[in-house]
Amino acid sequence: MFQPLLHWLRRTGLVTQIVIGLILGIALALLWPQAALSVGLLGTLFISALKAVAPVLVLVLVMAAIGNHRPGEVTLLKPVLWLYLVGTLAAAIVGVAASMLFPSVLHFKDAATGVAAPGDIREVLMGVLLSAVDNPVNAVLKANYIGILVWSIGLGVALRHASATTQKVASDLANGVTFIIQAVIRCAPLGIFGLVASTVATTGLEALTGYVHVLCVLLGSMLCVALVVNPAIVWWKIRRNPYPLVLMCLRESGVTAFFTRSSAANIPINMAIAKRLNLDEGTYSVAIPLGATINMAGAAITISVLTLAAAHTLGIAVDIPTALLLCVVSALCACGASGVAGGSLLLIPLACSMFGISNDIAMQVVGIGYIISVLQDSTETALNSSTDVIFTAAVCLSEGGRAPASTPVSDASADTATAADPARRRA
Repeated sequence: MFQPLLHWLRRTGLVTQIVIGLILGIALALLWPQAALSVGLLGTLFISALKAVAPVLVLVLVMAAIGNHRPGEVTLLKPVLWLYLVGTLAAAIVGVAASMLFPSVLHFKDAATGVAAPGDIREVLMGVLLSAVDNPVNAVLKANYIGILVWSIGLGVALRHASATTQKVASDLANGVTFIIQAVIRCAPLGIFGLVASTVATTGLEALTGYVHVLCVLLGSMLCVALVVNPAIVWWKIRRNPYPLVLMCLRESGVTAFFTRSSAANIPINMAIAKRLNLDEGTYSVAIPLGATINMAGAAITISVLTLAAAHTLGIAVDIPTALLLCVVSALCACGASGVAGGSLLLIPLACSMFGISNDIAMQVVGIGYIISVLQDSTETALNSSTDVIFTAAVCLSEGGRAPASTPVSDASADTATAADPARRRA
């Protein structure tokens, strides 16, 4: 009796299955809310599985990629990092410009409590340095991706001087972890079904009605970056129509990230997309995990928009030089945002301190951010995570980091899981 279902799963794209899960989740939440709350366990298990395998995936893949690198081989990390920097700064500029063109007024209530935000930029930098020298076991247990990257790069450099047998073991271990990731990704439709059903049944959209204006500015800025700024950067890099690549990444990476609300949890999805595009593994196996840590265009928009909304509400005048400085500060703060749900909100007080806004008021802004996070944080994560693979692919396409026989970027019907499954690729 399961044969027809298995046949349908094999011939139906993963994205199509995710969309079906999304529609069914909304329908269940509207028709049977109690059942929708129960199936929320599927979403919790899916996110937990992604978060569980992602740290190990990053550690093993980066270590194996660097360890098996041969002298003279071309790596493209530097141009990818430049695109990350340019993209995050451009997003901050878009957020500041939108806030000044369409100023928002917030309604402050009780200050948020129970959360700790960084005091200044030095505290953020100190936190990054401390994370970099974390114990490797603790880094994996707590998903400290900065520490994981430092240790994986160090071990990879050491493995370059190891025997061929040891390097082969590291490569086989990376393949084994990738196999587990493929199995988890195939469960995405069930996970999205549970996430959507429980979210709609529990929250709905009623909490957003009081903050429609600021939410529209946030979402509009993010859409502008996703559909205008990022394509412009990609076009500048590859010198041809960027939209097939951009739209494919938004569909396959952004949709999943929208519901998981975690750039870290979406690392396996982006890895599978990069593998499907046949990008240079030595580049994407390092660039994508690094992007989940420092490439935060959506976070830069959130920080700048909510900070300027607070300044406008308090009647604080913002001149052009101050606005430009806020762009830089927002971009730097965004790089320090954690790759988990709501990670950017706790950096708003840091930007607010530029305008002399008290911490009590700044934490109220953070509280407002959590109210609208149903859409804000989901859209922010979708932009952050999809941009990681967009910029990595753009660099590889422009500088030869792609094999000649790769799948065309414009093939909208191909799905991530198909390319990641060797048996289906042979078929």
